[in-house]
Amino acid sequence: MHTRSSTTMCGLRAATSQRAHVWMGGRVFACLMAGMGTAHAQQWYTGSLVSPSGVMSRPGALNVEPYYSYSQPLGTFDTQGAAGPARHPMQRMFANSTLWKYGITKDFSVQMHTVIDYGWKNGTDHSHGPKFGDFPVDLIYCFVRPDPARYIPAFNLFAGMIFPTGDYSHLGHAQDGIGTGAYVFRVALTEQSTYTLPGNHALRLRMWNWFRRAVSSAALHDVTSYGTTQGFRGRGRPGMSGEAGFSLEYGITRKWVLATDVAYDWANGSYIHGRNAGGQVVNRVGSASGDWQVAPAVEYNWNARWGVIAGSSFYYAGHNKSIQVSPQLAINAIF
Repeated sequence: MHTRSSTTMCGLRAATSQRAHVWMGGRVFACLMAGMGTAHAQQWYTGSLVSPSGVMSRPGALNVEPYYSYSQPLGTFDTQGAAGPARHPMQRMFANSTLWKYGITKDFSVQMHTVIDYGWKNGTDHSHGPKFGDFPVDLIYCFVRPDPARYIPAFNLFAGMIFPTGDYSHLGHAQDGIGTGAYVFRVALTEQSTYTLPGNHALRLRMWNWFRRAVSSAALHDVTSYGTTQGFRGRGRPGMSGEAGFSLEYGITRKWVLATDVAYDWANGSYIHGRNAGGQVVNRVGSASGDWQVAPAVEYNWNARWGVIAGSSFYYAGHNKSIQVSPQLAINAIF
């Protein structure tokens, strides 16, 4: 979900005084060190595992980043946030999420995510093959351009819609339900800033806040992703949700980067109303949930256009959520 960027610091200019020559010599030395592969402000990044990236650096640039992840439950958080054992059979999932981002102008980009999931529970049911999930499309506007010399970060505004392309109703198995059936509006504000630390190591900070709200409801029939069973007829709507967090990326060398995210996810319960197979009225709101995750990772960049990141998300606190670990691998490419 993340666009690599590089920041140039090796520009040289003519000098006539002795002091200027000393300054110029220091800059030449910095450039030579950069060529040897030491960490410096001309850092290459893939972007961390969770944080959203801003606009593309130039019009016409295309960013493609496929993610591969596996979710392994370890336990559960109850309503009060107390940890307990995992419920059996345990829910597992393998997912591929690919980011497609295109630069329209210097300040505008458009991005899309294609999501394919495969879920299963040992000894019970599983998806009928890989399933295509709902389809988010966002416009991104950079309304404050960065100026590191004045400690001014980049600010980006995201606004988009999640289109209901995933299966959610008339399911053969509950595992097939990975969509909501509803159009969901989402908006985010992001910040990104870069710093040079002692030893000429680069540090990049990102902060973000997502908000999502359904703008339509879904017609529900029989087994659905809302937890209904055979014979149900009615409608459902996902609850509001969001995420806030920050990430840090520390350049060990120009190619190697240590990254970590810390994020809080929250969601209100889904609302359903209708009649079950026995004709009884069903009118309920699901429980709200929330979780904290930390996602350490290591990035390796072959150059400013190609890189790979590997790490894992660990969900270490929350309520009405599962405790899980989610190893992830992503390849980032810019064309």
